[in-house]
Amino acid sequence: MKLKYIGLLLIAFTFASCENNDDSDSPVAPVVTPDPGSADFSNYVALGASFTAGFTDGGLFIAAQENSFPNILSKQFALAGGGDFNQPLMNDNVGGLLLGGTQIAAPRLFFNGAGPAVHPGTPTTEVSNILSGPFNNVGVPGAKSYHMVANGYGNVAGVPLGLANPYFARMASNSNASMLEDALAQSPSFFTISEIGGNDVLGYATSGGSGVDQTGNLDPSTYAGNDITDPNVFAQVFSNTVAALTGSGANGVVATVPNITNLPHFTTVPHNPVPLDEATAAAVNGGYAAYNGGIQAALTALSGTGLFTAEEAARRMINFSAGQNAVVIIDEDLTDLGAINPAFAALPKYRQATAEDLLVLPSSTFIGTTVGGNPLLINGVSVPLADNWVLTPEEQTAIQTATTAYNNTIQAVASANSLAIVDLNAILQEASTTGIMFDDFTMNTSLVFGGLVSLDGIHLTARGYALMANKFLEAIDAAYGSNFTEVGAVAKANDYPTNYSPSL
Repeated sequence: MKLKYIGLLLIAFTFASCENNDDSDSPVAPVVTPDPGSADFSNYVALGASFTAGFTDGGLFIAAQENSFPNILSKQFALAGGGDFNQPLMNDNVGGLLLGGTQIAAPRLFFNGAGPAVHPGTPTTEVSNILSGPFNNVGVPGAKSYHMVANGYGNVAGVPLGLANPYFARMASNSNASMLEDALAQSPSFFTISEIGGNDVLGYATSGGSGVDQTGNLDPSTYAGNDITDPNVFAQVFSNTVAALTGSGANGVVATVPNITNLPHFTTVPHNPVPLDEATAAAVNGGYAAYNGGIQAALTALSGTGLFTAEEAARRMINFSAGQNAVVIIDEDLTDLGAINPAFAALPKYRQATAEDLLVLPSSTFIGTTVGGNPLLINGVSVPLADNWVLTPEEQTAIQTATTAYNNTIQAVASANSLAIVDLNAILQEASTTGIMFDDFTMNTSLVFGGLVSLDGIHLTARGYALMANKFLEAIDAAYGSNFTEVGAVAKANDYPTNYSPSL
């Protein structure tokens, strides 16, 4: 064990009576500090997106930033030669943002006893009030991989146009700076790069796959916000970023991208949340009778062409019964029957959801509502859910394919540069299946009560970020010969909450 002894504890004993035992010969534990090994933590800079910033419960606020995993790491690094760690703190614990006095981001969520609710407070963080850096935490919520090297990503003037990021705008060194440039300007001796790549698929996922998979398009300036980033674009940016950071001799840790469809934002709402009695089910079936008849007619007419199979026809038949029922959805990947035979051009691409479909979390408050107050037009029942509410298996495959490609790049670049690596993908997979242990707690990805993922269903709780910090320390110990975990210089689960009080 590598220990640095900084002296023995001197214990003064007092006696309440002459009958007290004299324990002065008992062994005294030495006070130790972590050994940094070959790493230099004197100037630590964290580069990343929401997780790096400490985003939680749908917002960024002071308490969450103080519990960000880089800030937790910096406290341990300080025991092994680490220096100050500056963060671009928000103005309050309400969360949300103002631009020119107008709210552009909502307050954080809190648990109201029944579920997540929006904090009633008013945001006070004004984006145009530029902070004075530099900041060791260059974590920018919403940043995609190519945003790290985008000059002007922190230009306040570009925020209302969607050309710049409000969180980076209030902390950038100048209006033309990039995230990477601001990180490099600090000459870091040690760095972390985390969850870069997550936002490159997250917008596509949270929009129910309504964006475009841009694989094959190498020009990110043509991408929309909900598109999937081409893996080659990601590879170039990530490789160049690591090369720039290691070029001056800095060491660091990188993390893989989690499979985001394991998060509760996509796993909480069941595919069959519609309870119907027998009479109502019969009435709904009557409304779909013409559609079902059209599907059957198309199958008969196109039989033998190989263009429309009996299997797909069966998937497209709508049938409700007494009990719990699957919602009806629009699936753009179904066959366009009108393109085969104009006689069937009026047949829409409807089907009922299956367990393989993932309904996004906001659908929980949309399913069952009516259109214009018409009791016959029920969303998810008589009115099929649009693409933005559901991730179909084909859309999930697009996300997984891109994520796998990003992770292959991350692992290859880490290996080539002898960097430590944290497999966040495996950690989330474990948490979403068997659960993952953190001290005396078994944490999982259940919304609200799982302990790992915050109320927004995507970002981690404070305790989740503490676990993440410990995983980084484990990787650092393994790669650089430090001994944080060996001497117990790690975050403790009980020191970090899973829910923040609304009265913060």
